[in-house]
Amino acid sequence: MTFTERWIWLPKEKYERYQTTAFSCGGDPEEYNYTVAEFKKTYTFEKKIKKATLRYSADTAFHLFCNEKMIDFGPVVVGGDFLECHRSRDLWYASFSEVEPDSNVLDIFARVKMMPIELCEYSKGKGGFMLTGHVEFEDGTKQVIFTDSSWLCRRNNAYIAPKVYDTSVKSDGFVNARIQDNVWFCEDSPIPNREAEEIIPDGNVIKLKPGEEKKVTLTFDKIYACFVKAACKTEGIVKVKVHCTECGEEGSYENLTFDGDGEYRSFELHSAGKFEVEVKNESDKDAEVSISLLFPHYPVDKEAKTVTNDEELNKVLDVCRHTLKVCRQTHHLDSPRHSEPLACTGDYYIETLMTLFSFGDMRLSELDIKRTAELIIKNDGKMYHTTYSLIWVQMLYDVYMFTGNKKLLCDCLEALMILMHRFSTYVTELGIIDNPPNYMFVDWIFIDGHSMHHPPKALGQTCLNMFYHGALDYAERIYTILGEDAMAKDAKQKRASLKENIDRLLYDNEKGIYFEGLNHSIPEEQVCDWEQPQNVDKRYYLPHSNILACCYGVCDGDKAKRILTRVMRDEWPCSFQPYFAHFMFEALYKAGLRDEFTLELAQRWKAPIMECDKGLVEGFISPDKNYTFDHSHAWGGTPLYSLPKALCGFEVVEPAMKKIRLNPSLIGLDRAIVEIPTPYGDIVVEQEKGKDTKITAPDRIEIVR
Repeated sequence: MTFTERWIWLPKEKYERYQTTAFSCGGDPEEYNYTVAEFKKTYTFEKKIKKATLRYSADTAFHLFCNEKMIDFGPVVVGGDFLECHRSRDLWYASFSEVEPDSNVLDIFARVKMMPIELCEYSKGKGGFMLTGHVEFEDGTKQVIFTDSSWLCRRNNAYIAPKVYDTSVKSDGFVNARIQDNVWFCEDSPIPNREAEEIIPDGNVIKLKPGEEKKVTLTFDKIYACFVKAACKTEGIVKVKVHCTECGEEGSYENLTFDGDGEYRSFELHSAGKFEVEVKNESDKDAEVSISLLFPHYPVDKEAKTVTNDEELNKVLDVCRHTLKVCRQTHHLDSPRHSEPLACTGDYYIETLMTLFSFGDMRLSELDIKRTAELIIKNDGKMYHTTYSLIWVQMLYDVYMFTGNKKLLCDCLEALMILMHRFSTYVTELGIIDNPPNYMFVDWIFIDGHSMHHPPKALGQTCLNMFYHGALDYAERIYTILGEDAMAKDAKQKRASLKENIDRLLYDNEKGIYFEGLNHSIPEEQVCDWEQPQNVDKRYYLPHSNILACCYGVCDGDKAKRILTRVMRDEWPCSFQPYFAHFMFEALYKAGLRDEFTLELAQRWKAPIMECDKGLVEGFISPDKNYTFDHSHAWGGTPLYSLPKALCGFEVVEPAMKKIRLNPSLIGLDRAIVEIPTPYGDIVVEQEKGKDTKITAPDRIEIVR
């Protein structure tokens, strides 16, 4: 089905100021012309509509209604990196909805925000809205509709600024829209539209006498990604301040003023476990305000669970699963409080693995991979975080093994080649990476006042080389699958050479462990206080590089077991955060230590979950006394993947999970049931101490032991 793509916007002669905006967030709303435009058109046909298929998009966000029912909000974000973010992105996406109005009328209304506000939002630098509809009638005939200058539009002046709304500022009348030059050229979104659940807390209807003020706390059962929804019945001015907070931290605010009856839906995403609402009725009549929460998320068609005899551990898994759901939007988020872009690949890789044992749908991960590939190509292999760009290679391979989508590998081959070539240029005559733009990201901790987010060489070099060793391994596998034998051979040779040089230069034979990096200074022209600080003259021994050595095969066998046992016995004066614990789980599994230590490591999540079971805390230990962790951060949810993996001894042997290896173990528990969603149905592994293990699986999946 072919769809016409015609864009419209506010007419220049009436709204000259509100035509252009910033490409990414961070600008002043006044300078970059923050505005909300509204578009409408009523189509009345001579015959009854059977259904209408709508294709649409906008710059930068929209609410779309059909026959007074909200049908979608978006668009699907194009994604981005912290590098090169202040220029237009090439990609843009259009979404689809199918409506069945049961009448002869299509009444379409769109509210469109212009200007990126969230970190993950991007713009083409100008306002625009587009919709095409294929209308099918009950008699079998069809008609095409699309946005053009016959549509009516206006600026909604009540949207004063981000999170500021005031209906006492009256909007203009509607005028004809202007045809806008198409700079978007949308690709069809390959993911389904988000859902939005309305969550209505107890006490959400606030009634006020004339001149009365009230403060009300509305508490939710969990922490949600949310848009604020408010409705007001009044004959005068009512002011509403909504404080959205997870666990009592500063949080974020919406400031609303109603002058007469009205309803409000926010464009900005919050993270909230409660709303603290201040309401003031400035009128001389009774008034009523209703507050609710709209919870947007990627749709969930199935929900697999792992259940054990340990109720506290089950609670950990439930919280991890809920936080994952919160972070699955039109791309994976680190958290709705931060809403960071595609730069945070490490987060989204772990969320992908969590999805494997919970929701099963990998389409969002596939799209994240492809959008990141576009960034890699556009920026000649550079991404803001060096380690995260290497994790993208592993994410690409694993998602292929889960889905069997070989086209994904083909589509990303160019990006893979560019990325791996880029990193080969960071390898110096020493035979290891010694000249990268930075060593980000290792972990969210501080050592001697140095952040492991952006560490000096002495705290980040070895970890970066370990990640590179892993990326070469997965690149070799991908090249082999695609029949690129010469490149596979080259990656294998580079990996062997890198391993030899890591052991020669970054391993302390006397201590029997790896240290974190060399003490060589870096050229002053490469120094950047945030991304690349000057090196320090100290040798550091931390768990991180040693965990990665075992995780990515730089060491194995008895040597790996000795190192990991020492890590678990806390022989280093430094721990690691939930994010980095993922690599520890993986290292334990690969070293054959899952029975000894998996359960012990998983226990670390119990205390923070018991402290707050409404969402997943960002870390175990605050990296800075002035930093407040959020409780909606899925990067630390690896138990949702690592625990069922260890219980099942799970490994994908053939792509698309056609053949799976299972080697179940209770790892110290008394009872466990693990559900694994697959494209062919669920695998269920049931274990109980003293009883035979029961495995049920779809006929199309071969299980090997």
